[in-house]
Amino acid sequence: MNHEVEVVRAFIDPKRPERYLEFLSIPKRRVKFISPLAHFKALNPNCLVGIRTNQQNLSSLMESLTRMGAGPGCREISENLGLDARELDLRTALEETLGCQRGTIISCIAGKLGYFEDEDARSILSRNAP
Repeated sequence: MNHEVEVVRAFIDPKRPERYLEFLSIPKRRVKFISPLAHFKALNPNCLVGIRTNQQNLSSLMESLTRMGAGPGCREISENLGLDARELDLRTALEETLGCQRGTIISCIAGKLGYFEDEDARSILSRNAP
């Protein structure tokens, strides 16, 4: 299953998914998707789960994501080119992302569970969000 396609379909504003899918599918246009991740406003608010300030650390996030069904691996979409389009273990992905304030989406379960961080916020992405 293509994590990136499922991320767009599940967590991005449903009004313009084809545009975002096109950006991600064409390597030369990918930058049009990942560059705005630093202040990304196209996430579907119905999928965002807030994270308390005292739980925005590696161990709490690992526990929360694992409890919600995340496995050991994930896929990243990131403005950090060293992480973008990589498959990593979840712990490493979070270690490389937390606190860097670089726009990043970590897809834990394609189209169902993920993590988002940008310069302004940190959120869990969930299709089962309250």
